[in-house]
Amino acid sequence: MDFFIDTGDIEEIKAASEWGIIDGVTTNPSIIAKTGRTQEEVIKDICEIIDGPISAEVIATDKDGMIKEGKELAKIHDNVVIKLPLTEDGIAACKWFSENGIKTNVTLCFSSNQALLAAKNGATYISPFIGRLDDIGVDGMGLIQEIRHMYDMYGFTTQILAASVRHADHVKQASLIGADVSTMPFKVIKQLFHHPMTDIGLAQFLADHEKSKK
Repeated sequence: MDFFIDTGDIEEIKAASEWGIIDGVTTNPSIIAKTGRTQEEVIKDICEIIDGPISAEVIATDKDGMIKEGKELAKIHDNVVIKLPLTEDGIAACKWFSENGIKTNVTLCFSSNQALLAAKNGATYISPFIGRLDDIGVDGMGLIQEIRHMYDMYGFTTQILAASVRHADHVKQASLIGADVSTMPFKVIKQLFHHPMTDIGLAQFLADHEKSKK
């Protein structure tokens, strides 16, 4: 499973990249707005840190507008992936980008039917929002499982990118089901490192080491 960090905070990206486990970055308009900078500025800076897929989302809601914006975003760097909403116009734009060799991340997916549409039009990534589904009492992991089965059955190459990840257990469950990627906030990545038994064990080792020096 690839790990993407879901942030526009350059310091978080730098810190996570030093661990050597980050394969890419996802952003969205809300994330970019928090930085107080333009999307182009943020994406350029990210591309200097992470050598992997960097999702940049279009703001337009019509097909032609999405294509126009996406073409400009794709010029920033070869690693830029155009993020499109799962709407009729978004899926149509996805086909255009696929046919023109530009990678896409189709986002705001909440059903297997939606995931099927994205795969049929050649999306590079599909982003099912597992946390938001859990919030309304729907099994987000069940959706990942449905998409995995569907894609494997028909040989679709679209990668399943587990999004709206809220905690470390989401990452574990998504990996066991077979999601290709998990994108998560910085705080969730940090959670992956921690277990109370590790802390207890390390404290004991250090204490015993100090005793051995006496």
